[in-house]
Amino acid sequence: MSLRGFGRWVATGMAGAAAASAPAETPVQFLPQKAAPTISRDIFGQFAEHLGTGIYDGVWVGKDSAIPNVRGIRSDVVAALRAIHVPNVRWPGGCFADEYHWRDGIGPAAKRTVTVNSNWGGVPEPNTFGTDEFMDFIGQIGSEAYVSVNVGSGSPEEAAKWLEYMTTDQPTTLARERAANGHSAPYKVKYLGIGNENWGCGGAYSPDHYVEEMKRFSHFVKNLNPAQKDQGAMQRIAVGWDADKGDYTEAVMKAWANKAWSWDINGVSLHSYTVNGWPPHMASTGFGEDDYAKIIKETLGMDTLIAKQSAIMDKYDPEKKVALVVDEWGSWLAPTPGSNPGFLQQQNSLRDAILAAVNFNIFIRHADRVRIANIAQMVNVLQAMILTDGPKMILTPTYHIHKMYLPFQDATFVPITYEAGRYEHAGVAMPQLDAVAARDKAGKLWLAVTNIDASRPGELKLDTTGLHIRRAAGTVLTADRVDAVNDFTAPNAVMPRPIAAKANGSSLHLTVPPKSVTVIALES
Repeated sequence: MSLRGFGRWVATGMAGAAAASAPAETPVQFLPQKAAPTISRDIFGQFAEHLGTGIYDGVWVGKDSAIPNVRGIRSDVVAALRAIHVPNVRWPGGCFADEYHWRDGIGPAAKRTVTVNSNWGGVPEPNTFGTDEFMDFIGQIGSEAYVSVNVGSGSPEEAAKWLEYMTTDQPTTLARERAANGHSAPYKVKYLGIGNENWGCGGAYSPDHYVEEMKRFSHFVKNLNPAQKDQGAMQRIAVGWDADKGDYTEAVMKAWANKAWSWDINGVSLHSYTVNGWPPHMASTGFGEDDYAKIIKETLGMDTLIAKQSAIMDKYDPEKKVALVVDEWGSWLAPTPGSNPGFLQQQNSLRDAILAAVNFNIFIRHADRVRIANIAQMVNVLQAMILTDGPKMILTPTYHIHKMYLPFQDATFVPITYEAGRYEHAGVAMPQLDAVAARDKAGKLWLAVTNIDASRPGELKLDTTGLHIRRAAGTVLTADRVDAVNDFTAPNAVMPRPIAAKANGSSLHLTVPPKSVTVIALES
């Protein structure tokens, strides 16, 4: 049995074993293996679209703003993002990307083209945050660029010129223009998205039509930065599934398996939101356990979506050369009352934190195929890390989950076995516990445990036989209510706090609170 299959068996086997209530003490056994996949740090990526106040006010305030900033980019947001080691940021969209024309966003701010953001709210798009500002932002937070080019209303020529503007070190007209705009050295573009949702807002292409466009863009849109050769070469991401549809992935992977020398891709995307029925209608505040259970149950379905997509990819790519890129995921809830519905503003609760942890655990168990993921979105939009209001900023429960999972970035997956138990509310049933483990580059073993049950703690007995481990401690995120939030009057209502296991011979006992996420280090 493959390691990936075993890892999935651990997850689904735990759920299958959940026919009865969780035992008084759940044994957890660690199964270190010699050949285990690395958990790519890029699964903790972010998504920043020109949507609502996600860019303007959320990231960009302008150089003359009273809000502390560096070259127009707000410093509090930069500091917060640096602290969670954001590996990559996908920009400029989203649906916005397939209407974005890069030349509108370069040069002197006063001369930039003002357009209409027809996808999101029908408001003016000033284009004051463009290519050079994005690259400045990426540099300030210490991240990498994931740039989506315009396939829907653009052309390979436009995209190729954009990449030349960003990446060439030769004295071309576009390189001189970039230098005149303040950046003489070429930029690095780690990931290139070839379109966005071209089955929908990106042009409603048939799968075969998209594949032909993908080939053209893959061939003609080149990264010219001499520093990005061989192992550092730019990775191209093709459009794949919309939730449970497989036709795009099938067409893309079939073409890839029979490709000519002149084009290539390195990833196929998957977009899947937790919505509980379209249009989004679930409240982001003031909800109870009924809504909580429905949302978390739906979130667990991400594992099935990934398994289905992986099965298609495995037919054409059994060596797993092409990554599965979950570059839009998260909760999509009803807009905050009184807000512009097109701005996709919503609060962020403890439920969102648990949703994020469940998704991370699923991505980790599929680490051999899922190598990039981007939560939607970074600031002020959908399941955001950060909320701003003028000069004020708060960190959401989802932000804290990202920080707690830092040890899993580029760690080695360690399979575990345990009884997941059962949580049931109002006829909605699922496993009570969801857990993953990994060993970081320094050799330290980490365990993340999500207790989905809203009212019962989880009791775990960690079997440390042969592991030379004597103690375990870390942090736990929980609150009194599933709908608890951080807001501008109480910004620290939902915060991580210390937690530790108790030693008992060759095992450790860990009690995880109801509706909680716990991450601990196991040390000698």
